[in-house]
Amino acid sequence: MIRAEEFARRRLRLMEEAGEQAMVVLAAAPEAIRNGDSHYPYRQDSDFFYLTGFAEPDAVLVLLPGREKAQQLMFCRERNPERERWDGPRLGLEGAREQLGMDDAFPIEDLDEILPGLMEGCERIYHLVGKDLQLDQRIIGWRNRLRAAHKGERGPGELVSLEHLLHEQRLIKSRDELRCMNKAARISATAMTRAMRRCQAGASEADLMAELLHEYHRHSCQPAYQPIVAGGDNALVLHYIANNRALPDDGLVLIDAGCEFQGYAADISRTFPVSGRFSPAQRELYDLVLAAQNAAIDQVRPGRPFEAYHEAAVRTLTAGLIELGLLSGDLDQLIENQTYRRFYMHKTGHWLGLDVHDVGDYRLEGQSRVLEKNMVVTVEPGLYIGYEDDIPEQWRGIGIRIEDDIRVTGDEPENLTRSVPRLADEIEAVMR
Repeated sequence: MIRAEEFARRRLRLMEEAGEQAMVVLAAAPEAIRNGDSHYPYRQDSDFFYLTGFAEPDAVLVLLPGREKAQQLMFCRERNPERERWDGPRLGLEGAREQLGMDDAFPIEDLDEILPGLMEGCERIYHLVGKDLQLDQRIIGWRNRLRAAHKGERGPGELVSLEHLLHEQRLIKSRDELRCMNKAARISATAMTRAMRRCQAGASEADLMAELLHEYHRHSCQPAYQPIVAGGDNALVLHYIANNRALPDDGLVLIDAGCEFQGYAADISRTFPVSGRFSPAQRELYDLVLAAQNAAIDQVRPGRPFEAYHEAAVRTLTAGLIELGLLSGDLDQLIENQTYRRFYMHKTGHWLGLDVHDVGDYRLEGQSRVLEKNMVVTVEPGLYIGYEDDIPEQWRGIGIRIEDDIRVTGDEPENLTRSVPRLADEIEAVMR
């Protein structure tokens, strides 16, 4: 659980970096219509949640680091007993002050009236440019009207993207964030292992999907993203989400799934035989992907470039593909020419946090950024063998991905999802 004090510290840090004479404006995610008068389940914007912990729509956070008083303001919905009877309780203005730690709170309907006046002493406005086009237009309109009324002598002269300041802050995880991520990882790992145990001949992708969702929901968690449950050659489609086909009795099933706890995501991939036993060809490819993952995880250390673990996975996979006869030629030349991309076409991982593909730059000043303690990444090499005529028959139609969530520590990498079996023998034992 992230405490109110931590949200307050995040806001203060952001205000310090924005500097005096600045204004920060950030809006909550809007509700989204599914169809008719039915909404999708509400999920707060990750940046807004990171700074507030507030899970309601129709809200705007305003930070004013240059003011002597009332630097942190929330515009949100007022309490309304009639609407709350239909939609559930609202925090309201008093709740925003007392529970969120805001200096003051105002009705969201008053935003147009109040916010332009707050701009007068500001030189620049930070906001998430392009994320909410309606808010972009309102900010520009407020600013232009203010400057026009004072012949350009008052009001902010700059509109600055907030992404870099805020997203760099989100990249290093706090102790409480890591607790949430560990909880998401444990629940997701239990769900993945449960799907392995329930898998058998005659099962369908939907059967395994149901096992995952049951485990998430019994812990009051939602999927962090649309699960992938891909039987047989459906695994060759990297973002397969139909999850409605029968599983091949003699084939593999690839699951890529994770839940989120308190907004923080887990992301796990495992590939296992529907029958409970790998064929010799399946096992050879599986062990190669596992070796690539082990080589990659070993590079997730402080001071190493982010790209190092992808390069380690690529080298291991390419060498293995040569040994299996799926590639031929000089190892270094095949890597330089990216010939391996015929069978391995994605990167080996990404940042993980409030978003599955979490925010933060991967390169700084043209160079791969260096890993730091308490960054969290996924490590997910794979192989995807198609049906081309030059591919030996025993390899055709096999897709394998193995993915774990890895924390950068002061030394050895920490695998947050280590409780899910990875070794082929372990998988077969669990499935028995």
